[in-house]
Amino acid sequence: MTVAEGTAPDYLDPGLGYTTQAANGDWLAYTGLYTYAHQTGVGGGAVIPGLATALPQISADGRTYTMTLRSGLTYSNGTPVKASDFAYSIQRSIKLNWGGKSFYTTNIVGADAFDKGTAKTISGIKTDDATGKITVTLLGAYGAFPNVLAFPSSGLVPTGTPISNLTNHPPPGVGPYIIKNVVPNQSFSVVRNPNWKPLPGIAAGHVDVNVKITSNTNTEAEMVLNGTADAFDWGDTVPPALVSQIKAKAAGRYNEEPSVSTFYFFLNTKVKPFNSLAARQAVQYAVDRQAIVRLSSGTIEPGCYFLPPGMIGHPTAPCPYGDTPNLAKAKALITQAGLAGTPVTVWGQMRSPRREYVDYYTSVLNQIGFKATEKILADAQFFPTIGNLKLNPQTGFADWNQDFPNPSDFYLLLDAKSIQQTNNQNFSQVNDPKVQSELAALNKVPATQLQSVAARWSTLDEYVAKQAYFNVYGSQTHPKFLSDRIDYASAVFHPVYGNDWSSWQLK
Repeated sequence: MTVAEGTAPDYLDPGLGYTTQAANGDWLAYTGLYTYAHQTGVGGGAVIPGLATALPQISADGRTYTMTLRSGLTYSNGTPVKASDFAYSIQRSIKLNWGGKSFYTTNIVGADAFDKGTAKTISGIKTDDATGKITVTLLGAYGAFPNVLAFPSSGLVPTGTPISNLTNHPPPGVGPYIIKNVVPNQSFSVVRNPNWKPLPGIAAGHVDVNVKITSNTNTEAEMVLNGTADAFDWGDTVPPALVSQIKAKAAGRYNEEPSVSTFYFFLNTKVKPFNSLAARQAVQYAVDRQAIVRLSSGTIEPGCYFLPPGMIGHPTAPCPYGDTPNLAKAKALITQAGLAGTPVTVWGQMRSPRREYVDYYTSVLNQIGFKATEKILADAQFFPTIGNLKLNPQTGFADWNQDFPNPSDFYLLLDAKSIQQTNNQNFSQVNDPKVQSELAALNKVPATQLQSVAARWSTLDEYVAKQAYFNVYGSQTHPKFLSDRIDYASAVFHPVYGNDWSSWQLK
């Protein structure tokens, strides 16, 4: 099968990859102790054993996880898998500065010391190669830790794998697929692993996948429509001009799938002008969410809260700054704050309609009194670039698709502990004592008890919206658009990973 993607993955190395394009292949090539069920809908959000024999045994205080590695496992290159490879793989992701490394460093005993270079290993991870036993000790209970263990970044690679970006030559993994034939920013292949021994709930796959990168989403969509490609990247948006044609010509193989996602403009709270609450509030009053809905060809569902619909804790209260733009009020706030004429650089991606979102946003900033200009980057370089803390970008495009079904995942982007020098995800650099206090309590709650704290998450999210740390404009539906060669009904659209390539079958 051929997949057309509008954006190259940020990285194909599991210790670095964090975009949807990276995750599509990485979760199939780098199975960890735990992974997700290969199912559509809510069922796909269930954590299942991967390389572990069973779900973890968790101590009564929620701090100690005990697991056992399955015996007889081998990497794609035939090397035997050892329990100690798990400890090495986590250490490697930390040293590579994976964007979500704070999931490790703020939870696992000794991980922060290892990250800072004051310890040679992570004291909270103990392994026994003879028995396969793995024990992880946490600083405190963290209810989403099974999900952390299911990240592709937690997938096992052999001990001794170089601690450098191996995107062009991805390391061996333990999964039903292998990533190979990488041509940077042009193409790569995800092919079935000949050394794979099927595990419960994890299929060997039916087809190999060749990914072709095309920066033009019109071309991407036309390739699928005319049969020169088999799938449109689910992380892209079908161009508005082609939607009616696709619905007419591709009936039965095109659908817009709901997602748990948040699309927003970040507002850097550490630099002028958005270190001013008044400036951030002005943006909330000025941006017309319906204008962005139109630019999205109707694929954006408007909203103003960071926790999106479908996520526990999503608020139902009215938007604190209203639903109708008020440019006059926005201008007045900027003038009163003495910020009129402040230069603002707006960071954005090249691909459509994200470029159009940034064009519109920039024009709004100029209308309310700023001197805004754009800085548009190639898609694959965008997130690694704005995640470089030295650049300190003021504002720009950002989005978040759930890594796992827990509000804690979204609040990585508001957690002061997640701010890091490279691959930073807290683009607004939020460091709010109230947020930190609430996270300290809410993050402890086990996934099975999340509903009991839904109201508390909602209250926190309403507070965050009032502080205007982001300009949220909605959630995205994603296209499941496949060629007529694929059995559409059996093709899984996963709630975390979108198109599940391992489920694809020829008709």
